[in-house]
Amino acid sequence: MEIAALPYVDEHATVIAADADAVWRGIGDVLDHSGLGPGYARLVGCADRTASGPRPPAEGSTMPGFRVASADPGRELVLIGRHYFSTYALVFRLDEAGPGRTRLRAETRARFPGPGGGLYRLLVVASGGHAVLTGRLLSAIRRRAE
Repeated sequence: MEIAALPYVDEHATVIAADADAVWRGIGDVLDHSGLGPGYARLVGCADRTASGPRPPAEGSTMPGFRVASADPGRELVLIGRHYFSTYALVFRLDEAGPGRTRLRAETRARFPGPGGGLYRLLVVASGGHAVLTGRLLSAIRRRAE
């Protein structure tokens, strides 16, 4: 899947009072306990429905709804996925934000094909639900890393 070819949806960010290694571990810990959830992943027909592979996440690792496309520890984690209504990517980028501080950004890209995809986009993205869930995910990572 070519990530850059997927339409941009949004980006959310937070500054974490921890170094990049701690934030990286926090991402792995939180993703192992969140993601879409196996029940939801099955309901919408996700390609990846279970957690597998090395931890912390490395290329090829999976969690419900996502597969790790690439992992550059302490710098960038690229997750991809697909289901009946969407093909998507979630890219975590870590940048230095001062001594002992890391800026964590979460960029979402997605394509929502057909009428079902358009309705799904309305229900998930346009409703603000995606923004809320991404904010909660970043907050959980911040709490875990700090």
